Amino acid sequence: MQAADLFSQDFKAEPYWWETGRAADFRSAELPAEADVVVIGAGYTGLNAALQTAREGLSTLIIDAEAAGWGCSTRNGGQVSTSIKPDFSALERRYGSEIATAVLEEGQASLDYMHALVRDEALDCDFRPVGRFHGAHMPHLYDKLAKECAAGHKVWTTDAFMVPKSEMASELGTEAYHGGMVFPRHCSIDVGKYHPALLARVLEAGAKVKSHCPVVSLERLGTGFMVATAAGPVKAGKVILATNGYTGPVSPHHQRRIIPIGSYVIATEEIPQDLVDRLFPTDRMLSDTRKLVYYYRLSPDRKRVLFGGRVSLSETDPRKSAVKLHRDMVALFPELRDVKISHSWMGFVGYTFDTLAHCGEDKGLYHAMGYCGSGVGMASYLGMRMGRKAVGTETVPSALERISFPTRPLYTGNPWFLAPSVLIYRFRDRFGI
Repeated sequence: MQAADLFSQDFKAEPYWWETGRAADFRSAELPAEADVVVIGAGYTGLNAALQTAREGLSTLIIDAEAAGWGCSTRNGGQVSTSIKPDFSALERRYGSEIATAVLEEGQASLDYMHALVRDEALDCDFRPVGRFHGAHMPHLYDKLAKECAAGHKVWTTDAFMVPKSEMASELGTEAYHGGMVFPRHCSIDVGKYHPALLARVLEAGAKVKSHCPVVSLERLGTGFMVATAAGPVKAGKVILATNGYTGPVSPHHQRRIIPIGSYVIATEEIPQDLVDRLFPTDRMLSDTRKLVYYYRLSPDRKRVLFGGRVSLSETDPRKSAVKLHRDMVALFPELRDVKISHSWMGFVGYTFDTLAHCGEDKGLYHAMGYCGSGVGMASYLGMRMGRKAVGTETVPSALERISFPTRPLYTGNPWFLAPSVLIYRFRDRFGI
């Protein structure tokens, strides 16, 4: 199929999730002169923080430079896991066994929190424990996964099991993988429903939202802060930074520690049901062993494929990335060759130099960010913890507060090293290194 023929007649260069729940517009909202808590960022982190502060009676203002939820909170793949990338051995080498265990426990706590949040708040967001299949793209990587599975996890109860290549048809209709591992406790969520449902609870709690209102500067006062915005100043008793991959120069300290990396996603047009059932016999979330990982799934209604990954050396137009993502999808599923693209979009993942999320406080300035592409659960969880910390009900530090938040010399927020890093990862993926 020629590139010009890849796109459906109703193609949109915006998230598929916006068909269900478009980012909310609060630009006409009045900006108050002051608030007990100002939350910068109206994504998962900010909303979960604000839910805590507003319910405790603190006047809470949420500010966003775009529409509420415009960033990765309505651009992600809807996969919910335990969210910690380094394994126990790597964490133990860095921090010792006690902190390594505590960090991993935070990963499990983030998944547990999502279950509790959706249940207790009665959020209509199709949150389901469908599990995740992690495919081995080379034979020796299947063997590596099998050893990990047999050894079990040091902290988590995973219930993981292996699927050999001979049984792949029960999980996925592709010859591209040499088997893989299933994590049955991982979950899916409807991104287009989760953010609006959560936002509704935050508004019911009494928080105010002001969108399309970028923060220009953040100044410490004798007590509290002066938050200068495009719509005017706001005096804040406390400030919660909830900007993740969109962290900018308002706080240079945090900007130097977050690496914004574009992640690209396509949605296909609707696919015949018999083909869907043959290629995707389960509703699992899907990923593989590549360093430049693919992440994909069916849409919640099982009619489309949502396929994402990093496909360019530098940031690019979603129309251009769509062509590359379609090519990579077809390499896994040749039967999708003639299926067109209905949506293509991108969002900035907030990566860190140690591949861990971080949170903490500096004299009334709170932060939670750096979810490294696994942010649905962890952003929600750490947002909640920072909200409680601002209220004063959270007194035990998170393990992710107890570790340093690293940066690198000469890094100021522009990831100039991204292109060579992508080339290195491509080389490693070719040989399964």
